[in-house]
Amino acid sequence: MSTRTRTLEKTVSVIGTGHTPFGRLADRSLEDLVTDVVTQALDDAQAGPDEIDAAFVGQFNSGLTPLAFPSSLVLQADERLHGTPVTRVENACASGSAAVHQGIQAVLAGTARTVLVVGVEKMTHAPADLVGSALLGADYELAGRESTTGFAGLFARVAQAYAERYGDVSDAMAMVAAKNHANGVQNPWAQLRKDLGYEFCRTVSDRNPMVADPLRRTDCSPVSDGAAALVLRAGADGGALATVAGFGQANDYLPMDRRDPVAFEATALSIARAMDMAGTTLEDLDLAEVHDCFTIAELVVYEAMGLTPRGEAGRAISEGWTQPDGRLPVNLSGGLKAKGHPVGATGVSQHVLTTMQLSGRAGGMQLPRADVGLVQNMGGLGVANYATVLRSA
Repeated sequence: MSTRTRTLEKTVSVIGTGHTPFGRLADRSLEDLVTDVVTQALDDAQAGPDEIDAAFVGQFNSGLTPLAFPSSLVLQADERLHGTPVTRVENACASGSAAVHQGIQAVLAGTARTVLVVGVEKMTHAPADLVGSALLGADYELAGRESTTGFAGLFARVAQAYAERYGDVSDAMAMVAAKNHANGVQNPWAQLRKDLGYEFCRTVSDRNPMVADPLRRTDCSPVSDGAAALVLRAGADGGALATVAGFGQANDYLPMDRRDPVAFEATALSIARAMDMAGTTLEDLDLAEVHDCFTIAELVVYEAMGLTPRGEAGRAISEGWTQPDGRLPVNLSGGLKAKGHPVGATGVSQHVLTTMQLSGRAGGMQLPRADVGLVQNMGGLGVANYATVLRSA
């Protein structure tokens, strides 16, 4: 698998962002969420609706809401958006980043100068069995079948395989959970804003039951509603908040028996492609927002990005490398674990939160200095993989 190194021939800037709270938003419809973040992002970009040449909407849905055709909801934000070409993009839990990458490519292709990207999902209204079956539509073996543990069971298999090969990482997973919950306290949009502490996260209890051995509740991201948006523009004028330095995508086989469950090979390839395009190394990164749908995923991503050798991910968390004051802060937003995981919104949110760090607008989450950030988002169990390197403007 080649990294196919390329360089960007045009500057693509993020000039505006929008974000709703993530969580159980019973009083807000899909339309409410979309129009809210569109308005926020356009206002932040100081861009008129008539300047938008194209829009892309990331949404998974898969039966979670009756309306399966949401693209034109973007137009409800302002009548001046009427006639704008809008495309819905879906690639499981990576739908948001898929939409971002479509927007970047539209700008690079020269077919659009200014692009609006929206990620949105409504999930919490649906019964647990419907949410579970919808998400399992992204798994080759379990699609259309009953499962009591859903995707938690699939990632539990990753944790089990990891333990068999390298040794138990249950304590390391608890450290990841504790870190991300502590980080989420500083994120005003996070669904779970409570510092639970390491001991609570590592201990199985009535409040922290085993979901799918060895994954405890604190190892699993919550079901969420929410939306995020950003505005991309060609060039790097005075309004740029961040610029796209590189991006990469890689897909792995869908059947699980054709993948090494603890390698996340296509995840590593997507990151390598983005880093190669950006001309950056791991040492250049100031932060990373990664796809911690389950804590074991964050640990394996440490290895996929090259932060540690294979089998040594626990060292990165136990030695504090990924803490806010560490070598490479990971998931300062709280990650999917604490911020929440409204599937189609997740990838866009990761780009928004990274942009906020790079533009010095992250509030209580803000690092003292942030010049280069990595976003990593996956759909399925390491199947559809996206990575983006962003730089401060």
